[in-house]
Amino acid sequence: MLAIFAAAMPAPARAESLILIDADSGKVLRAENATYPWYPASVTKLMTLYMTLSAIRDHRITPDTLFTVSANAVAQSPTKMGFGVGTQVTVDNALKMMMVKSANDMAVLLAEGIGGSIDGFAEEMTNTAHHLGMSQTNYVNPNGLPADGQITSARDLAILARALIREFPEYSFYWHIPAIKFGRRVVRNYNPLIGRYPGADGMKTGFICASGFNLVATATRDNKRLIAVVLGAPSGASRAVKAAEMLESGFAQNPLAWLTPSLGTVDQLQPIDAAPPNLKDQICGGHRKRPPAEDEDADADASASAAGDSSAQFSFLLSALRAPTPQNANLLSDSGPVIPVVVYTGPTRTAAEVAKLSAMAEAAPVSKKGKRKLAAKTGGAGAGAKHDGGKAADGNAKPGASPAALATSQAGGSSAGANPAPAAKTPAKPRPAGAAAASPAQ
Repeated sequence: MLAIFAAAMPAPARAESLILIDADSGKVLRAENATYPWYPASVTKLMTLYMTLSAIRDHRITPDTLFTVSANAVAQSPTKMGFGVGTQVTVDNALKMMMVKSANDMAVLLAEGIGGSIDGFAEEMTNTAHHLGMSQTNYVNPNGLPADGQITSARDLAILARALIREFPEYSFYWHIPAIKFGRRVVRNYNPLIGRYPGADGMKTGFICASGFNLVATATRDNKRLIAVVLGAPSGASRAVKAAEMLESGFAQNPLAWLTPSLGTVDQLQPIDAAPPNLKDQICGGHRKRPPAEDEDADADASASAAGDSSAQFSFLLSALRAPTPQNANLLSDSGPVIPVVVYTGPTRTAAEVAKLSAMAEAAPVSKKGKRKLAAKTGGAGAGAKHDGGKAADGNAKPGASPAALATSQAGGSSAGANPAPAAKTPAKPRPAGAAAASPAQ
């Protein structure tokens, strides 16, 4: 067990952890409680991404490899895609769903497909983290759902983000896809900086009650790339504004910067021996008018999306993320409608097949009867479907149905029309990860 669980120090006076670094040099530009242990929530998925890309690099899998949804994946708490047991998804599509929608079931799909079980994959994640220099990090599951042993720090997350950028530049599209489309359903990336903060090009949000709202954000301007990490923000909007403020200050040219004492590089920061703060009462207490959730600042998955009302999709985002002060009011602007990347289940499809299935989905009626008809054709539970007594909450097919492919891949992903790799051997059913049920969906 890591020494950070020793609780040698009290919780930080300010329940927030921040760091800003230069991605190329690793130089620390700003740090507040940056080495204080923290619950990562869904930013855990950055390590699941790293592990998956490493497996591709090592030729153990390809983007076209098919993995099969297990009962364990189906049992994960939302947010998730909601596919039934036996559904097959390519690695490429699973990564897109995991990174954009923060799909917990897709993280388990990848973990079981690559590592054989959640426990085995989590052990590999921890070993890899320590190899990268993430000395404060320990993983229990691949998606960040609540677990006492799931620990990281802002420092460690900055190290991980830097490793992704440096080692996998050819796969950078996975962490800045603006939106995905499954059937008629469009889900905008939960990272609202994408397409709204100039130069934003990554990476991942996270939320559980114990951690508060987390964000690892990257942006590039004039060949200068910065990494900002915000942990413990009180809302999705505030974490986005805080990250934008940090990035803006890093890009600003300060002629007196040489007078500021150097904070060194990110790997030189000294870890703090303490237990992570638990922000459950502060973040999810009775003072909230409605339960907070990972997607509280993402409106693209609303019914307006199905109706094609793009202005309604982004109006809430724009109003929620405007900073209250004049100097920050324009950091996040309304980018307008985005072009989503179409995702699907089943083997890799050709561009023609993708276009046909996408057109079929668009032409389907939007009534409940029409949704059932579309589900019967595609076999797919809508993105974000929640299970309730064996029936998908949005009226689509029951979770046991085997979805067919719906549509396309993004340029730079798996090649259209490529022959998919043989389906991965279904691993033995792992024991469930030790995720507590104390927090709402990520």
